[in-house]
Amino acid sequence: MENKNTFKNYYILTEGVSIMRSNVNFNTKIIHNCQTEKEAGAIVQSIVPAVAYSFDCTTDAQHATKCASEIHYGRYGNDTTKQLEQKIASLEEADDALAVSSGMAAISIALLSQLKSGDHVLVTKDLYGGTYSFLTKIASRYNIEYDYIDCTDTNTIEQHIKDNTKVIFIETPSNPTLTILDIEAISHVAKKHHLKVIIDNTFMSPYLQRPLTLGADIIVHSATKYLNGHGDVVAGLICGSNEDIAFMRQNIMGELGQNLNAWDAFLILRGIKTLSVRMDRHCENAKAVFEYLKNHPLVKNVYFPGNENHPQKETIEKQMADSGAVVSFEIDGDSKMAEALLNHLKLIIISFSLGDPETLIQHPASMTHSAIPVEELKDFNLTESLIRLSVGLEAAEDIINDLDQAFDKVKEEFIK
Repeated sequence: MENKNTFKNYYILTEGVSIMRSNVNFNTKIIHNCQTEKEAGAIVQSIVPAVAYSFDCTTDAQHATKCASEIHYGRYGNDTTKQLEQKIASLEEADDALAVSSGMAAISIALLSQLKSGDHVLVTKDLYGGTYSFLTKIASRYNIEYDYIDCTDTNTIEQHIKDNTKVIFIETPSNPTLTILDIEAISHVAKKHHLKVIIDNTFMSPYLQRPLTLGADIIVHSATKYLNGHGDVVAGLICGSNEDIAFMRQNIMGELGQNLNAWDAFLILRGIKTLSVRMDRHCENAKAVFEYLKNHPLVKNVYFPGNENHPQKETIEKQMADSGAVVSFEIDGDSKMAEALLNHLKLIIISFSLGDPETLIQHPASMTHSAIPVEELKDFNLTESLIRLSVGLEAAEDIINDLDQAFDKVKEEFIK
């Protein structure tokens, strides 16, 4: 993948006019792109809380309801969410984007836009527990078929494609085992069979990975995580073609009431401006934590894309600009030992989320992935001793010291 900081061109949207700027660094783009307050002289975007909008005549109002790009009612978007959509679309190099009420709203809207009753979707077997719940509890009720498969092997993908398969849904790195999938290779298979590829890019953000440039069709984000970066917003974003986004906006998001409000859109616009500096620090800290964990006697396995000896290093270097900030590891023991480690931490916070300034830790089997029955965990490459660590922005030394004292207490408690 090209350098994470370089874009050949981009557009600053000012009063509806696109002005091309060449060879601009990503760090400049995330701050200046899609700032539309030139007329008012405001550097920061406005918050527009309006739900209803006025029109000069009925003809204009009727046109607005039929045009996805027109703002006419709050459930279909507003001026502030539109700015956020323009910004994330430019960062992911997409035609358009849709801002929605949560990461799960983004996942469900993206899937429902491509699937109907009787259709089939192939899903990477190691994925976020919420996606698992959506497929098993909701999609199945509407006769949407799915298979969880090993997407590291494109031959396996081809073998599972059916006549009614419409979509391949993947995460890379996956949540929580950080499995790396070759986006370009999977997209090639998808195009060969006329399928859409939907990728959850939450763990990477467009700063570290841009799947559309590698052949994917639709990107989803939990903007709650790194894009916002401050732990104070629940939101989702979808990026894709003009046609796909228009369909989602007009036929799914608005009808199901999954729109994002103006205040949360404003907070994400604020957060995105520091995305690059935050991600650089997140990645730096994660590498230091990995070096500590890989040598600890109570750690059995560590999963981290920044591992210099990673078996998929070639794919990582091709599509990722850096390691990301999530490190998952298996403690050399059972679930009780894993839970004890979390309970002995003093600085690191037990939480379901990730991507915050604070370092967050969780036990997937009993928390984010608890919807998966214990007897099925192995089918999803999960174990009860697995721990997911979202490395924050604190001093790496303090994060490591907290882990170290917690490991010492676990050793005293369980190892005689």
